[in-house]
Amino acid sequence: MTTTTGRTVLVAPGRHGAYATIGDAVLDAPDGSCVSITAGTYAETLELVGRELTLRAADDAEVVLDGTGADVPVLLARGGGLAVHGLTVRAGDTAAVQAENAELSLTGSTVTAERGPAVTVRGPGPLTIRDVTITGAEHGLVLEGTSGVVENVTIDNVAADGLIVGLGADPVLRSCTVSGCGQRGLYVYQHARPTVENCRISRTGQAGIVVAHRSEPVLRRTSVRDAHGVGIDVGPNCGGLIEACDVDNTAEPAIRLDAAATAEVVAEPTSVLSGSSPLDALLTDLDGMVGLPGVKAEVRSLVDEIQVNSWRSRAGLSTGALSHHLIFAGAPGTGKTTVARTYGKLLRELGVLPKGGFREVSRRDLVGQYIGHTAEKTAVVFEESLGGVLFIDEAYTLSRQSGSGGDFGQEAIDTLVKLMEDHREEIAVIVAGYTAEMRQFLAANPGLSSRFAKTIEFENYTPEELVGIIGRMVTAGDYELDPQSGPALAEYFRRISADPGFGNARDARRLFEVMRKAQSGRLRRLGRIPDATELRELRADDVLNAIQSS
Repeated sequence: MTTTTGRTVLVAPGRHGAYATIGDAVLDAPDGSCVSITAGTYAETLELVGRELTLRAADDAEVVLDGTGADVPVLLARGGGLAVHGLTVRAGDTAAVQAENAELSLTGSTVTAERGPAVTVRGPGPLTIRDVTITGAEHGLVLEGTSGVVENVTIDNVAADGLIVGLGADPVLRSCTVSGCGQRGLYVYQHARPTVENCRISRTGQAGIVVAHRSEPVLRRTSVRDAHGVGIDVGPNCGGLIEACDVDNTAEPAIRLDAAATAEVVAEPTSVLSGSSPLDALLTDLDGMVGLPGVKAEVRSLVDEIQVNSWRSRAGLSTGALSHHLIFAGAPGTGKTTVARTYGKLLRELGVLPKGGFREVSRRDLVGQYIGHTAEKTAVVFEESLGGVLFIDEAYTLSRQSGSGGDFGQEAIDTLVKLMEDHREEIAVIVAGYTAEMRQFLAANPGLSSRFAKTIEFENYTPEELVGIIGRMVTAGDYELDPQSGPALAEYFRRISADPGFGNARDARRLFEVMRKAQSGRLRRLGRIPDATELRELRADDVLNAIQSS
């Protein structure tokens, strides 16, 4: 950034010879000037295009630049260079400070926002952000495609992510504190390569640090504490270095590396995924599912019983025979398939099933078109599933009597009963369906009920849990949801949950897709190519439009 020429212009409302507003001073000041501002609250927004200016509080005065009622960023710099020192910048529904292809220096300042990101920097930079406090925004600091230094910055009480570094950005983040985030403390995405040193991240609603989309950060001597998610989560095809980082009181594992990640971990905690028990990692994944407390407890109980049986066997003690066949009862969209997959993997890690594979079938996969064909068809599917889980969805349809089709379904049940007993140690059969219909299914063969170890009930998700599921879909899809949408989503799920065909998470997925379509339609009407922030943003209007059309 160009240094000042020595010219200083003064903003002091009511003083003769001074400017009454910052805007007036900026218009008259030549490039390279310093705009010195006396104490007071200035209800102004400034857009600087290709300018080189410094805005500074005079004599360490308390200067507040208040744009809470505006629909544009409070401070917007496009090109050129902007230095801000000692100001308090307040924004409403937009960014407080935004730099686009400009050199930004922000020091000794406080920045707040209500809905938008507090500080956004896009473009090559360089930037300098030092001794700054950011509070109350939706996102704290967003850096995209930029270089520079961020040092001694405090970010607290933000609704979503604290720090976002993306689109190839490679800044140095040093001695920063991020806490009280509704989502992630630090999100690194799309080829970003930041160096993060001596930073502290705590009290996050999701993972402390997430690395995604082929990014390669250097995380050194950084601590993550009190995160609802894992401490550090490195996604597929991501690399970089994790050195001497301290992770405490987070979800397990402390550091999770995707199988396709290449990040190097030096002096890692003992709970790094690559060195911890895969069984514990699977249980952690199970615990990470939204809701289903009773289901999680039942699965953990089964795991405990199998584990203890294994220990008793090794100690030469007698063990009781265990059946691994289960009944999953409940409405559609309650996570039955996901839990069944995890159950198979758990049995593999426990040494019960050699493969831990998963095969999902329905009536059409088991029932043939003529007598004798069904038994053969069912036996082939069963044998191909040995060593893993055979998951039969809507199993009650096999017992429905509807002419000859019903008889063929009964033949499939009778074949399954025999095969399940003959191969009880080689497979886990899980049958799923509505609770009442599953009772009818069990009555279809006298020996069927005794083949299953227990019935696990999957309750409907609450409206709040479905809002959480939507939130996970939004994050996984690299979108950002307006937090103000929560009440409308909860009310929508509360209303449709009374419908006979309520689909739980399936309805959440369907609504999410409609929300995406609503956003696509809105962006197409802009008449220009949206920027990255706009492409990620799901507004409250998108949600309301989706609800109205669902």
